[in-house]
Amino acid sequence: MTGSLTAKIAAAWPPEHWRDVAVLLAVSGGADSVALLLAVAALSQEAGTPTSGGRLAVAHFNHRLRGEESDADQRFVEELSSRLGIPCEAEQAERSATSASEQSARAARYDFLCRMARRLGARYVVTAHTADDQAETILHRIVRGTGLAGLAGIPAARPLVEGIALVRPMLGVSRDEVRAYLANLGQPHREDASNLSSRYTRNRLRNDLLPRLAEYNPAVAEALVRLGRLAGEAQTVLEAAAAELLDRAIVSHSAQAVEFDRRVFRGQSRYVVREAFVRLWQRQGWPLQAYGWAEWEELAELALRPPGETLHRTFPGEVRAVADGGRLTLERR
Repeated sequence: MTGSLTAKIAAAWPPEHWRDVAVLLAVSGGADSVALLLAVAALSQEAGTPTSGGRLAVAHFNHRLRGEESDADQRFVEELSSRLGIPCEAEQAERSATSASEQSARAARYDFLCRMARRLGARYVVTAHTADDQAETILHRIVRGTGLAGLAGIPAARPLVEGIALVRPMLGVSRDEVRAYLANLGQPHREDASNLSSRYTRNRLRNDLLPRLAEYNPAVAEALVRLGRLAGEAQTVLEAAAAELLDRAIVSHSAQAVEFDRRVFRGQSRYVVREAFVRLWQRQGWPLQAYGWAEWEELAELALRPPGETLHRTFPGEVRAVADGGRLTLERR
């Protein structure tokens, strides 16, 4: 089992990609991140002394949400890192963070990881999200309402900031595998009692909804992960089609305005047209937070509607749309 987990990580994130660069491991002290730390340390040593260019570092963010328990988590991570000969960077949240929401706590943690990665010159920041986290994320998005892109779940890698990638090499590893791995090594870890609290949506999904769904399908977590993988593959194909459509439809563009030939959209799938506008917003750097299905559908309707009366719409982020004859113009004030 020990070899199985390290082999899965090595397959998902081949060591030859990271042995010669600085890598920052996000370690909370929980089972998943402790397994990540031990496995990556083992992989970096398996061929002998690591290459001189590569180096590992641990990052631990103490949210101070559980008083002395949070401080004990920090000491545990620092001591484990020291035993492995890996430097540890730790930071404590301000005391006001004790009332932090899930979102604000996550934002504070990622801000810390970005700052540490920049300071250390790290090329990668690595987190210990597992297959179970993936299943919970996909289920959460289904319950909340999502499109195909949201069904794809947590990406295995994405840009964090310029020059630094966020990598999640344990998305193919279950929590059962993690615990078996640690038990085989005799390695303790920290337990976060707040994971049992029903205060957080994620905990209710993990501790209540998923077990109920497992009564209908004992392999529900695996089914959700498989759904995410298939959705991701389909989304890749659709994004390519949307990009091609976008390039053909644009007549002119600048940082503030884009003009389309509406004739190019005729006969196209509404889904692909909606995805083309999502991609446009990303290209232009226009704000996406206030956009949902309704806004993308209205944009698609403007693009696909036959020429007739001139139509004016204003979208979130002060983006004004004018459909006039065979042209559609989007301009951000």
